[in-house]
Amino acid sequence: MCCPNLRTDAGLQYRPVQTVQHLDPSQQSVSESWNSGITYSQLTDVGMRRANNQDSMAVLMAGTLDRFYHHGHLFVVADGMGAHAAGELASRLAVEHIAMQYFRSAEEDCPEALRIAVRESNAEIHRRGQQNPEFYNMGTTASSLAILPVGAVVAHVGDSRVYRLRDRVLEQLTFDHSLVWEMEASGQIHPDSVLGQSIPKNVITRSLGPNANVEVDLEGPFEIHANDQFLLCSDGLSGQVEDEEIAAIMDCLPANLATRVLVDLANLRGGPDNSTVIIVRVEADFAEVSGKSTVAKRPRRRREPSAVSPLLMGTAAICFLGSLGLGLAMAVLNTPVSKALGPMIIAFILGMIASAFCVAQYIQSKPKCKAKPLPKTPGGKGPYRRYSANPSKELFDRLGKTVEELRSAASQRNWMMDWGKIDELQQKGSVAVAQAQFKTAIRLQAEAIIETMHQLRELNNRAANETDIER
Repeated sequence: MCCPNLRTDAGLQYRPVQTVQHLDPSQQSVSESWNSGITYSQLTDVGMRRANNQDSMAVLMAGTLDRFYHHGHLFVVADGMGAHAAGELASRLAVEHIAMQYFRSAEEDCPEALRIAVRESNAEIHRRGQQNPEFYNMGTTASSLAILPVGAVVAHVGDSRVYRLRDRVLEQLTFDHSLVWEMEASGQIHPDSVLGQSIPKNVITRSLGPNANVEVDLEGPFEIHANDQFLLCSDGLSGQVEDEEIAAIMDCLPANLATRVLVDLANLRGGPDNSTVIIVRVEADFAEVSGKSTVAKRPRRRREPSAVSPLLMGTAAICFLGSLGLGLAMAVLNTPVSKALGPMIIAFILGMIASAFCVAQYIQSKPKCKAKPLPKTPGGKGPYRRYSANPSKELFDRLGKTVEELRSAASQRNWMMDWGKIDELQQKGSVAVAQAQFKTAIRLQAEAIIETMHQLRELNNRAANETDIER
């Protein structure tokens, strides 16, 4: 069974996160008893203009090879919408219920189990919204990624995104359920047209919660190769950081550094929304783990203590022995053939019939647990867009422009910031560009972005402390 009825705290690592959390490599191991072949880093941030974080995320890593075989690893990002605390509640309910329903599902098809889990999460959010006027019409996006032995599966509603980076090509695996994407897909507008540019990108057409029923997009299974990277994010990131920038940063930096840079870059560009990022990296030894899991022993279905009826076996044995006895009696006692042949044939036929029933019972009782590849999901059309991850001087300059804009603002407003380390990193980056070492240059520029955001946070902390003293 693909998704057995298991408690999520048995052998799984469940990390719902709503506050800033960053995992270093030493925190990425789920269990010392086995190597999952997967590492990940996650980070969420409230942003620069929001009072609370309405994003939620969850990481559930299978703690054993057997659990990985049954349900794989699960990653979820949700971006809530609603006044007061409604959006925060909606996103939290989404990640909790998707995880709970997925791992409790008795559905043998894991992709379908994930789709059902998202639908049931929608029903719960809608129910809670109808109960309390303060939460009425609350909603959330939800993007879920399941890493399974036979591939990666995505269940998706809204405009939070799932990407895959492979061989310096970033692919968006999800379709944005937004007004602009829907209109482009229908052929009503061209993305580069004036009308296409004027449509707000944050108007979504589908989410969990507002309606009792929701259509869930299911993508995959996608083949998983060594060194693949998957990224899940809310639109607080994708709205501020260009896809080509995401691609190059993921390709040039380790996952734990890339998550930090992406969130800091979104914040330096205004940080108008919460930003959440999960980066999942497939290590070289994942193929070995996945290969082992396809032959892992699965719990056999319960069957009757006696697979074949003893009565049938006894009947078959008696009939064959009776037929044989009649034959021996004819030979020893010189019995006329006309008297013994009929009963002997009847006994033999009855024995054959009883044997046929025995064979049929045995075949039906054999466990049907052979591992089969998952079928291609009907309706899945991803990937939808592709971007190059090749680092370049243009990208180096674009990232540097964000730092320079903050430097200009700091000069105009007399902010007390230490630019020494930032200048040193950017100068080294310029040297790397001159030597055509673009990957090194992007890494140095990324470190400059992190240091710039660190200086800005220090400035904000000092300002907050001074305000408290004045009070």
